[in-house]
Amino acid sequence: MRSEIVGEKIILRKYETGFAPLLFEAASESKGGEFSRWMPWCHENYTRAESEDFIKKVGENWRNETEFAFAIFDAETDEFLGGVGVNQPNKQHKFYNLGYWIRVSKQNRGVASEATRMLAKTSFKDLPINRVEILAAVENIPSQKAAEKAGATREGILRKRLIIGGRIHDAALFSFVREDFQN
Repeated sequence: MRSEIVGEKIILRKYETGFAPLLFEAASESKGGEFSRWMPWCHENYTRAESEDFIKKVGENWRNETEFAFAIFDAETDEFLGGVGVNQPNKQHKFYNLGYWIRVSKQNRGVASEATRMLAKTSFKDLPINRVEILAAVENIPSQKAAEKAGATREGILRKRLIIGGRIHDAALFSFVREDFQN
């Protein structure tokens, strides 16, 4: 997988050690409320060391091809906006899961949907896969809207599919397939 994906409004960059302060700042701004409900990693006592550990783990996962995680930057200002990545590969059936998060101050601007579409399209170019899946808790309407706006196809509801913050949730399943990008 390539380490940088450039779009019109955003740039996706493979996480690097130097991004830890930016990740910590975005998490500190965003923790609490609805954000932490869906992103329990971003808890009230989140530390810079957790940002550093996350980036270190992403590097290991990248080398193992089990996760390709990117920091999202504004193409004009170079501001850190959030993260997007593909993970949980299914080698037998040739697909990855795709997830995203956007810092609270930059939500509702199309960043998640643009990053999702960019990464899905690049994944089909760079990886030997047939599909990319997105799972969103049925109560997480903003995440579902981002998947829909990105052009993912809603396939249905999977009962009791996700555990988030210790709670079991039904999940909406969205997908991209290679043919979605062949126009």
